[in-house]
Amino acid sequence: MNANELRDKTPDQLREELVNLKKESFNLRFQQATGQLENTAGIRNARRSAARVKTILNQKAADAAKSEA
Repeated sequence: MNANELRDKTPDQLREELVNLKKESFNLRFQQATGQLENTAGIRNARRSAARVKTILNQKAADAAKSEA
């Protein structure tokens, strides 16, 4: 999911997406530890997607705080 799609979502939807990405990341790390992971790039993609969601959440929070002041 790219940043433009994430910017269209509400903060609650973004938080839910972040929880899902963290679960996915955990599952991928668990698969890697047990030797079942075939696509190792999935770990990297999940981490980067989570970081992207966090960035958008922080931007939305900063915009909200800026508009209140």
